[in-house]
Amino acid sequence: MTVHPPDVPVHGYFACSAARRGVICGSLTATRFPLDPLNDRWLRIVGILLLMLLYTSGAGVFQQPFSGKLLLRITLTLLLFVTYWHVLRGLIFVFRRRFPQRRKTLLRLLLTVLTGVVAASILGFLSAVLRFWVRYGTLANFRNTDQAASFTLNSLTLSFRLFGVDVFQSVIIVAFYLTLYETLFYIHDSTQNHKRLKQAEQEKEKLRIANLQSQLDALKQQVNPHFLFNSLNVLDSLIEEDPQQARVFLDELSSVYRYLLRSNESRLTPLTTELAFIQSYFHLLKTRHGEGLTLTVAIDEALADYQLPPLTLQLLVENAVKHNVVLPDQPLTIRIETDSQARLSVRNTLQKKPSRVLSNGVGLGNILAKYQMLGQAAPTFFEIDGEFVVTLPLIQPE
Repeated sequence: MTVHPPDVPVHGYFACSAARRGVICGSLTATRFPLDPLNDRWLRIVGILLLMLLYTSGAGVFQQPFSGKLLLRITLTLLLFVTYWHVLRGLIFVFRRRFPQRRKTLLRLLLTVLTGVVAASILGFLSAVLRFWVRYGTLANFRNTDQAASFTLNSLTLSFRLFGVDVFQSVIIVAFYLTLYETLFYIHDSTQNHKRLKQAEQEKEKLRIANLQSQLDALKQQVNPHFLFNSLNVLDSLIEEDPQQARVFLDELSSVYRYLLRSNESRLTPLTTELAFIQSYFHLLKTRHGEGLTLTVAIDEALADYQLPPLTLQLLVENAVKHNVVLPDQPLTIRIETDSQARLSVRNTLQKKPSRVLSNGVGLGNILAKYQMLGQAAPTFFEIDGEFVVTLPLIQPE
């Protein structure tokens, strides 16, 4: 599901770029994964101190003899920098909250610049008054003696004063703070949205795994009754034909079903354990089909402790018997073997039944679901040279 809000906030813009990848974006994501507020405390402290250091060095303050008037001048300058920073910072934050929409970025910047220039001009005028008073001890005959800021290009000098206020200097100051904070917000929002997208992806992955788990649980519930039903059919025929064999079959069935119930509680089982179970399971099938069914096993001993999802072989053997002709004059051959790449192959001769067998897809679907949930490479299923082949990656024990 992808949500496209009518007005995407600036801080949600990067999050919405992931909409093409299926991540929920916009206001929904912002609500579930809110951005951390911008913390510029250290920027303000270090920035103000650096500006103060640059000013005092450029004005030659350290070359002047220490006096009370010099200390007052330094203190007023520090207060001026602190006031400039926090007033302009406040305006930037206010307009950013007032116009969070990306389409209103130009309006937000324009209003920030205009109000910032007015505020900076007022502060500049007040600072000129204070410096005049500190220097002369009176405000009589006050005039702004500060040199006006200017920009020179090809003998053309640009400066602008209005009512004794250096407006051009105010524009430069506002541009500095606005550029600084827009860059800071860009870095902060990019980092936060990357974090938020990662959280959304993690939640999506958790939901996917939970969904797979629920599907797998449902598949398990389908496998057990299906296997029991087939076995009871065999037992029913044996009771009349050979009661002694029926008792042996019932003992084998109890052992097999006990393993089946226990294995459903495990995610992995050793290959040797699964092979021992499949031999017991095959005995039940052999009792029913006789010479119509054969099984050969060729396993590399070096892979004996490797693991695979439990009941995998049982599902594949059952699937082979279910979909193919099993007759004494047309025996179904099943072969289980490993290769040098730690893969397990289950092959059966391809002799499909004339009529299509109804299938709910439990067998192969269960195997695929198990491997997907374990994060392993998917098994492969293919037909070649008159055989149906399933190749399973074996999992090395930890």
